[in-house]
Amino acid sequence: MKTRLVFLGPPGAGKGTYASRVSIKLGITHISAGQLLRNAVKHGTALGLKAKAYMDEGELVPNEIVVSLMKERLAQPDAAKGFILDGFPRTLGQAEALGGIVGIELVINFTAPEDIIVKRLGTRETCRKCGWIYNTITLKPKVPGVCDKCGGELYQREDEKPEVVRERFRVYNEKSKPLIDYYRDKGLLIELASEKGDEPPEAMVEKVLQALKA
Repeated sequence: MKTRLVFLGPPGAGKGTYASRVSIKLGITHISAGQLLRNAVKHGTALGLKAKAYMDEGELVPNEIVVSLMKERLAQPDAAKGFILDGFPRTLGQAEALGGIVGIELVINFTAPEDIIVKRLGTRETCRKCGWIYNTITLKPKVPGVCDKCGGELYQREDEKPEVVRERFRVYNEKSKPLIDYYRDKGLLIELASEKGDEPPEAMVEKVLQALKA
């Protein structure tokens, strides 16, 4: 079974939720680019300090910093068994750089209609402490507002409000086409569609596992 994976998809498509669950089932590590960047900043690493300088100015962190962070992370022992990259690569340049670091075996592009994305993110809650994601319709915490995993507070992010989500969806589709075409041309891409807003995560996870076996 393939274990060096990239999960792509617009905000709200579920790639982080699916990655966290598939990684457990396969015994491989889930690497979230956003969490990796936040951790580097939090711990004041050399790359984290460079990234923070851009973030404090409200600017995008340059590709070379993000790629360097990912290269360091993929060199760690747990990544040798396999990994799922979530939120990286985001651009064609990052994809090409990744190809020079490690061989990717499969790229899964999760798709969903815009209205489903807006509905999902409008009902999504994130743990402030560990980052675990819930949904008040399909993936409720055992205690409202409290994370099952660590007891942290759940909250809705500002960028998950409907008008913001629609703009993020538009920008993602516009900018992701070269990246998707790149992996399709390499024969590495498969697409998994979610057409229902109330589909439990386990249903898509099973589709992913079947795709990996195939």
